[in-house]
Amino acid sequence: MKRYLVGVAACLMVASPASAASIKGTVRFAGDTVADKKLAVTVDQFVCGTEKDAGDLLLSAQRGIRSAVVWLAAPPQPVKWENVPVPIQMDQKQCVFTPRVILVPAGATVEFLNSDRLLHNIHTISRDNPSYNRTQPRGRTIPLTFSKPEIVRVNCDLHSWMRAWVVVMEHPFYALTGAEGEFSLPNVPPGTYKLQVWQETLGITFHEVVVGSQDVSGVVVEMRAK
Repeated sequence: MKRYLVGVAACLMVASPASAASIKGTVRFAGDTVADKKLAVTVDQFVCGTEKDAGDLLLSAQRGIRSAVVWLAAPPQPVKWENVPVPIQMDQKQCVFTPRVILVPAGATVEFLNSDRLLHNIHTISRDNPSYNRTQPRGRTIPLTFSKPEIVRVNCDLHSWMRAWVVVMEHPFYALTGAEGEFSLPNVPPGTYKLQVWQETLGITFHEVVVGSQDVSGVVVEMRAK
């Protein structure tokens, strides 16, 4: 069974104090209307097709931003992972990385798959982690470990439109937004926090939140094109 763990799995959550609460909200696009972008496919069209959605900024009807990453810039202390994480998988299907963005704790292993009947390669671009460049035929699983927190870009050099991201987390207070731009950060102790939000084309923005003994709902973080 394939495991596409795009958020923080329950087994990775820090134990919650009695007064902990959740931060719940939505990340929304506040800029001008964005037209859907198509990318031309020039090779391996028998598997890849003739064009692909760019996929770098996905908005709901209400302009919620999908696959943005939300985390606490300065998490409460002490912080620990409760259990050893299972390997997390990223596949390649019809010449698209699936899912496009995954969250993994520092030190975890990502298993890269290739479900296509052609050759791909895994080329990671990073600053703090080793950069990998591995050829991947169909059916071969390539496990790669990411030890240091950062946002790692993943390309396939054989198919220029293919891109994905591995977000290596330093603590459990991270979330990936859903189809409507929604997110939830559970088990946050009372305090004042700065949310840090990243999206691959919009960059990073910040939003301050005050947490008490009750859940904080209705948080709206707006992002604009740079």
